[in-house]
Amino acid sequence: MLLARVIGNVVATQKNQRYEGARIMLCRKLTAELEDTPETLLALDSVSAGEGDLVLIVQEGWGASTASTGKQGAAIDSAIVGVVDYVDLLPKEN
Repeated sequence: MLLARVIGNVVATQKNQRYEGARIMLCRKLTAELEDTPETLLALDSVSAGEGDLVLIVQEGWGASTASTGKQGAAIDSAIVGVVDYVDLLPKEN
């Protein structure tokens, strides 16, 4: 799983029937300290996330497929499975 911020959505006029009704979101990966990284990815949204939301993404075929479509077997690499309220890190040790 990874943390990311939703930075936009992707409009697909044609897509596989297994993805009908699913929203595709463009996300930027974040560090544990919530700092931006240069990496972006596409993820199917299963929790109604919006632009600017901090989200939890699963990147595992079976879990991503089941979470985002409710059906097994769809070829999905990444799915948004949660909207994160906050991250509480332990202080750094010296």
